[in-house]
Amino acid sequence: MLTADFDYFLPEELIAQVPPEVRGTSRMMVLNRANGTLEHKHIGDILEYLRPGDLLILNNTRVFPARILGAWEDTGGAAELLLLDCRETEERTAHGYTSIWRCMCGSGRKARTGHTILCAEQQLRAEVLSKDEEGHSLVRFRSEHPLMALLDAHGLTPVPPYIRRNANDPEMARLDKERYQTVYAREVGAVAAPTAGLHFTETLLKTLESRGVKHAFVTLHVGPGTFKPVKAARVEEHQMDAEYYHLPEETAQAICDTKAKGGRVIAVGSTSVRTLETVAMQHDGAIVATHGSSTAFIYPPYQFKAVDAMLTNFHLPQSTLIMMVSALAGRERIMNAYEAAVKERYRFFSYGDCMLIL
Repeated sequence: MLTADFDYFLPEELIAQVPPEVRGTSRMMVLNRANGTLEHKHIGDILEYLRPGDLLILNNTRVFPARILGAWEDTGGAAELLLLDCRETEERTAHGYTSIWRCMCGSGRKARTGHTILCAEQQLRAEVLSKDEEGHSLVRFRSEHPLMALLDAHGLTPVPPYIRRNANDPEMARLDKERYQTVYAREVGAVAAPTAGLHFTETLLKTLESRGVKHAFVTLHVGPGTFKPVKAARVEEHQMDAEYYHLPEETAQAICDTKAKGGRVIAVGSTSVRTLETVAMQHDGAIVATHGSSTAFIYPPYQFKAVDAMLTNFHLPQSTLIMMVSALAGRERIMNAYEAAVKERYRFFSYGDCMLIL
């Protein structure tokens, strides 16, 4: 299968740069897989399509302010770091706190071993230790205060590259910190939000629950690989980056109970899909409590083992995410739906509108 088969034309002005003014007011396209029909609704209308006994699966990962600005200690030149994942857990010593992270380094010069970036008003020292095969830097952080406390005070929310931001705009930084996060985010570890969940408010979740639509949580810490382009000409040659997931016992039991009673399991977002399908792949279709790293790549003609329906945002052309939804609904139907979304002026990507695939 060719990567180019998942391309489509998107006017740049349809890429949402900010969230809707009020959370929970986004538009929602509804795609019926049985007959291919499309309906144009709003997220609040999801009440019409879910029924008692259905189960929503939500990813409760929490985005941390993983982007931090600084300057090289030797030259004073500007630099910034995007923390990807922790390689050595933070320890407290007689001289303060230290930890090692894999990072992306942005600067006018190459990050070299032994060089140090000063961040957080020089309260945080970031020493470059080495580089990996992907060009990412292994960085040792040292400070008098815990790293997460300094990131909370001085870090920036790592919004995707297609959302244009001025690092010196405090109003946009405040907006992103509040809105590039689901209302149920709990488990710190993501550098990108599970964006389909951004549409839910606490009121909507409570209303659904009062009508017999329950919800349960999984955790998948979204990494920068979610934006990694598919460079291979053939889909099958692409390799996914590993992302940590956890499916707790209560969620496994809720899924099993839902299936036994004839209810539907509705995944909110591609990360919830990846978690459930990864577990099902590894356990002969069964859903069990477990954790690990997922490198699952879902594309047509994949047969879903756990997920019955999905709420998702509109995804980048030729991305692994548009391939996933094509596996669920069919490539031709998805491409037709995206053409309709462009015509109807839906807002695309992380801060954009959503699609319910039933």
